[in-house]
Amino acid sequence: MLKRIYKNPYARFAFFGALLALLPLFTSAGLIKVSVLTTVASIFIYSIAALGLNLLLGYAGQISLGTAGFMGLGAYLAGYLAKDMPAAFWIGLLAAIIVPTLIGILVGFISLRIAGIYLAIATLCVSEILLKTFEEVEPFTGGMRGMNIKYPQIFGIQMDRTTMYWLLVGFLVLMMILTYNLVNGQFGRALHAMRGSESAAQAMGVNLLKYRLIVFALATAYAALAGALYVFFIRSSYPTTWSLMLSLNLVAAIVIGGMRSIYGTVVGAFVVWGLSDLVIKQLPVIRDLNGVAFIATGILIVVIIMFYPGGLRNIWYDVPRALRKLRAKVRPKTPQLEDEL
Repeated sequence: MLKRIYKNPYARFAFFGALLALLPLFTSAGLIKVSVLTTVASIFIYSIAALGLNLLLGYAGQISLGTAGFMGLGAYLAGYLAKDMPAAFWIGLLAAIIVPTLIGILVGFISLRIAGIYLAIATLCVSEILLKTFEEVEPFTGGMRGMNIKYPQIFGIQMDRTTMYWLLVGFLVLMMILTYNLVNGQFGRALHAMRGSESAAQAMGVNLLKYRLIVFALATAYAALAGALYVFFIRSSYPTTWSLMLSLNLVAAIVIGGMRSIYGTVVGAFVVWGLSDLVIKQLPVIRDLNGVAFIATGILIVVIIMFYPGGLRNIWYDVPRALRKLRAKVRPKTPQLEDEL
């Protein structure tokens, strides 16, 4: 049974989602704190945005520092439409995805003329423009005071923290499946060719305009979806949330987890956003010292990058290999029988 699940990628995604969905049961039983549920849900949200950025950076080789801005735009659009209409969840979600995606397509046109660090600076400028808009357009965003909304209604059901958590798990699994299908089809092969050599990709018949526009649109849609889910779960949005630091953390999550790795992206998001609160701050000595947990997390991230430049996804293969080598060393050698003549 387990071997069949392991061989089927869709069954693995479903099994992964089922395990994540069990967490609220531990919360209701009082075994873990409610704050843990909030932290884990935030990791799922950032994982969705990181999956889209991994398509762009890991598979297509195009860097972007504007992910935070598109997340913020999605959050404010969804929050604004659902602020006075709690039942407008799907309307807000669709608007939050469509509008930023159109902007992402325009950025895709820009990527045809510039690349590398210049593209990163261009996307950063777009993000900073959006951030300044969030601060200044108070009737829409609330300005520096922020935006606050209530939990939405979905199909007539009033959502709460637990049901929104399950919804986030569902969206995360769906986006993981979508990403898997994209990268293992013709689209993924085209992105691999573009990342290796654009000249060779064109010679093979890959339409650079088409696939660059698609990948930028997808990365923006992922980010906008994550922003909309953020505001529906956290129920607030402030301009300071959508800063350059968030975009850099998303890039760090991809590098730590592993480029072109779906599960690695989720692991990287856990290291960046969950390790400090869920693990390091729970240690007896460190939790009493302010700021030490963040320092320890930073040091750990540096260590991971030094010893696992390919990302933590390699641990899945390295740990069993190390255990086999250790078992071979400690296993007693069987004495050989000598023939007595």
